[in-house]
Amino acid sequence: MGSLIPAVLREERQFARYFYGQALSMVGDRISFVVVPFAVLSIPGAGAAEVGLVSAATLVPFLVFALAGGVWADRLPRQRVMLASDLVRFVTQALVAALLLAGVAQVWHLVVLMAVFGTADAFFAPAAAGLMPLIVGPERLQEANALRGLVMSSGLVAGPALAGGLIFLVGPGGAIALDALSFAVSAVFLARLTPRAADPADAPQGGFFAQLREGFTEVVSRTWVWSTLGVLSVYHVVVLPSVFVLGPVLSAQEFGGAAAWSVVVAAFGVGSIVGDVVALRVRISRPLVIAAAALAVASCQALIIGAGPTIPVIAALEAVTGVAVSLAFTLWETSLQANVPQAALSRVSSYDYLLTAGLMPLGLAVAGPVAQTFGLRPTLYGMTLLAVPVALALLAVPSIRHLRAPAPAATPVAAAAPAAA
Repeated sequence: MGSLIPAVLREERQFARYFYGQALSMVGDRISFVVVPFAVLSIPGAGAAEVGLVSAATLVPFLVFALAGGVWADRLPRQRVMLASDLVRFVTQALVAALLLAGVAQVWHLVVLMAVFGTADAFFAPAAAGLMPLIVGPERLQEANALRGLVMSSGLVAGPALAGGLIFLVGPGGAIALDALSFAVSAVFLARLTPRAADPADAPQGGFFAQLREGFTEVVSRTWVWSTLGVLSVYHVVVLPSVFVLGPVLSAQEFGGAAAWSVVVAAFGVGSIVGDVVALRVRISRPLVIAAAALAVASCQALIIGAGPTIPVIAALEAVTGVAVSLAFTLWETSLQANVPQAALSRVSSYDYLLTAGLMPLGLAVAGPVAQTFGLRPTLYGMTLLAVPVALALLAVPSIRHLRAPAPAATPVAAAAPAAA
């Protein structure tokens, strides 16, 4: 039975504690993502504009404070930063739930509380990226990231169904109360962690803005970092709008609407789970070479959506891209954690979050008008024509090809073994 438990959970006790706490929290996040719009719509007089306002209230503070979160996560013990963030998010979600359950929630209540939530989230994400090498050995980083990704991918598949059931049984307020509880559970597990201490000699020096500039220097001084960040930015700005904006529009016009599109989304989620299992089980020696190839495959999503003759064909091919996306992001996160200095890791990760999460709304806003100008299918084809060559260009970068995964732990040799004659 023990062999069914991944080795990283058996051998890395600190990561196991962290993982079990985060697993519930990540599923709660997936549920909350679906529930919050319905929570807004449950307020008398609220409509689409109010849903967008509350969503923006979560995203904008994250973008504003992401870089600051990276600086403070490198200045302070990351475990404490994450613990404080979890406690703040527990309080905000509990207040949202209480207001909804009491029937007194107003849109401005949710805007303010979601802004506080987004701010806390901006500090948690870079700290979490920097904490991983302190609770997992370098040879287990890929497995640890893949296991986290597996929970997130599973939540992508199960989250909407769980959210729908919770809304039916306990309403949006009750569902958000359960999400609040998940942050409390995460905080309990974080409080019990004893990560390895960082080397005091590596502690960041200087003031806040000096450390902010130092983080930027750490990014631009590594070709493999800034070039991959550029490709990931193109993926988020150019490719993902085909999934979040143009795909649903095409489905509504030709394939039967939301029910048909949900099949595509579910297939992508299943593919993501498969990709995480592959990353969990297969050791990859040249991670960024595989990540670049996987990003090229993932960048075909717009072409698949635009050229797919039927929903089953689109869904099957989207499952393949789901495998590629999971592999690419797991290998990228592992490469950062294994090769960026521990003292600067959270700041470098904060640039990653800023460029990916920060630029995606731009692509979402532009995709619709571009499709109206040039046509839906030509726009989808153009997205792939632009994004795939950009991803493949990563393979021409020497540092991408030469970067290696951490070597596996050496197997001890028995001391009593006789010497060869």
